Amino acid sequence: MEIHNLSSSVSILNRYLAEVRDKDYQQHRLLFRNNIRRIGEMMAYEMSRTLSYEERAITTPLGTAHIQLPTDDIVVGTIFRAGLPFHQGFLNVFDHADNAFVSAYRAYTDESHTEVGIHVEYLATPSLQDKTLIIADPMLATGGSMELGYKALIQKGMPRRIEIACVLAAPEGIEHIKKTFPADRTSIWCAAIDEGLNANKYIVPGFGDCGDLCYGGKE
Repeated sequence: MEIHNLSSSVSILNRYLAEVRDKDYQQHRLLFRNNIRRIGEMMAYEMSRTLSYEERAITTPLGTAHIQLPTDDIVVGTIFRAGLPFHQGFLNVFDHADNAFVSAYRAYTDESHTEVGIHVEYLATPSLQDKTLIIADPMLATGGSMELGYKALIQKGMPRRIEIACVLAAPEGIEHIKKTFPADRTSIWCAAIDEGLNANKYIVPGFGDCGDLCYGGKE
């Protein structure tokens, strides 16, 4: 299983990542969402370099141009609600892609908020059979919601390639993906790999709850 950590080299992505981590910058929801989207756009561009391509002839007003174009049949999937701006970043780049949506949310199962359960309630997806599935979810913490979202999605067919895309990943989440996803067809993409999880299963140093920072708190 290949892991692409975009922070292993320097780029303008570092500025976007620094801003979404900054607790003062986080007070501006629109700016926060915009940076999550922009990270998605940059990650989609890097991901596009690994797709399959073939040469096609394009007729111009003055002749014919031969251009290498991607051949992957892409479905961009996301997990409600935190994944929405990240998903939009990918869709801005892969604008011909189909889309899939699944609701998978974390709920604490004990009073101390250390045991986490994941619930799936909603699914809307085209057929995924033999396609390239990108699952865009900003936080790869325990990996539980990613696994259950994936299991819900593949009810509609087995993808040829699976690209796990996140803004931040914890080592625990990466290890969970390695154990639960098909290694021969899965890659993980992240803007950064952080230290690990705290007692409440949040990524440290992380940047907090992405859904709340994008859209406000919830009861």
